[in-house]
Amino acid sequence: MCLASPIIHEFFVAISFVACIVGLLILWENKSEAESSEDTEVILFRMSFSYWLVYCFAFGIEKLFLPESEIIVTTLRITTALSYFLTFSCIVSLPLHRFAVHHQIEE
Repeated sequence: MCLASPIIHEFFVAISFVACIVGLLILWENKSEAESSEDTEVILFRMSFSYWLVYCFAFGIEKLFLPESEIIVTTLRITTALSYFLTFSCIVSLPLHRFAVHHQIEE
């Protein structure tokens, strides 16, 4: 395996960490009176950014501090896996929610 591949992955995780912070700041600054369907979309976006931020943070701790304790490493790996799957579920829920709202409006 190429040595550059893990370094590139760590670089993209670091950039996505910063992007998540910026995304959360943008979502919290744009508080407007909106419909409940738009509120749900904003909440799903916030959740996906927050879960990905947890993933990046746990991934960074695991890679930077390399603890000797296997319990800590296992906990960090479980945290990264759970936050990864929660992020995925929020991202999948966004178009499903839009489809449901659009289908409900048509009826």
